[in-house]
Amino acid sequence: MTSPSSLPIEVRGSAKQPLGMSPAQFLRDYWQKRPLLIRQAFPDFVSPIEPDDLAGLAMEETALSRLIIHDENRDRWKVKTGPLTEKDFASTPNKNWTLLVQDVDKWDADVAGLLEHFTFLPSWRVDDIMISYAEPGGGVGAHVDQYDVFLLQGLGQRHWAIDTNPDAPKDFRPDVELKQLATFDPDHEWLLEPGDMLYLPPGVPHDGVAFGGPCLTLSLGMRAPSRAELTGDLADYLAERLPDELRYTDPDLAPAKAAGEIDKAALTRLREAMPFAAALDDVTLTDWFGRFITRYRSAQMPVPPEKEVTSSALGKQLEGGASLLRHPWARMAWARGKRGATLFVNGHAYPAAARLAEQLCGEREFTPGQPIAEDELALLLALVNDGHLIARKGKRR
Repeated sequence: MTSPSSLPIEVRGSAKQPLGMSPAQFLRDYWQKRPLLIRQAFPDFVSPIEPDDLAGLAMEETALSRLIIHDENRDRWKVKTGPLTEKDFASTPNKNWTLLVQDVDKWDADVAGLLEHFTFLPSWRVDDIMISYAEPGGGVGAHVDQYDVFLLQGLGQRHWAIDTNPDAPKDFRPDVELKQLATFDPDHEWLLEPGDMLYLPPGVPHDGVAFGGPCLTLSLGMRAPSRAELTGDLADYLAERLPDELRYTDPDLAPAKAAGEIDKAALTRLREAMPFAAALDDVTLTDWFGRFITRYRSAQMPVPPEKEVTSSALGKQLEGGASLLRHPWARMAWARGKRGATLFVNGHAYPAAARLAEQLCGEREFTPGQPIAEDELALLLALVNDGHLIARKGKRR
């Protein structure tokens, strides 16, 4: 078996093998593993769409398009979202701009015909064919895609640079609407001609710039839902289908040992009630449930004080005998952790000492019975300033 280090990053394709190898070999050695440049993946390639037709599509009301202009001197980027107009195109400079149109395969049968060359992939994995037209210097800046993409050169030349370092920085520039990388240090660069195709797995920093003249690139992107998207949709799906009478139950409930604690037995019952959550570790399950169960079912929420209370002011009040009343709408619970505990209040989580968390959950009116440590005062101050506790003056002890 070929070692990963000896695999070529550049191969030559042919009419019979657009990938420069069999689909099985490509999937085994490159798919979601490493980039691959395929010279002449499509020999004598002719773009299935003309730039003028792409511009016309960008002016359609239901088409998804963006016009991106780069002011090279000031390094500023302007993004105009479609539908675009003839005026938008008439006002473009002679260079440093690009037009992006998504889902072109849904509009143009010839463009959709390219998908026939990618039937080795499950059809449900294919998202769309996006097409970019760019004047010299045009591009979208260095960026990272979170999905597999095949970049097929259709017209002109485009200079591509990539960074294959798995530890390459992925921070974004804060001053650009586009998700551009703040740092980009490429280790491979190529000039692609019509018919050349660059494959990039998810997470590879890359930058493509039109070179010499206008160019058109066809981008076949994969559907890659995030785990957050999958989880959210699954939860919605299950929630719609579960009968209302199926609820959290605790017929085995024993007398509470500590007021307000979410204990191990509660976590066990949660896993029985939600089999799909069985894979969650105790920390994650507890954090979610603590936030969930303390959110009040109505929209009523405690209101923070008009003027923020300072640590010194609260400390003096408590030393003077003041007590802290729990707001009527403040719902509390707590759970032990490897280090201390977590106090949950109205969907929020606060680091806390187990002793103090239990006391706050067990008492509607909290009166310190001993000197308050600095970290405990910090917790009480946060609860006061978030409106969950209200200071009430008392007699000096």
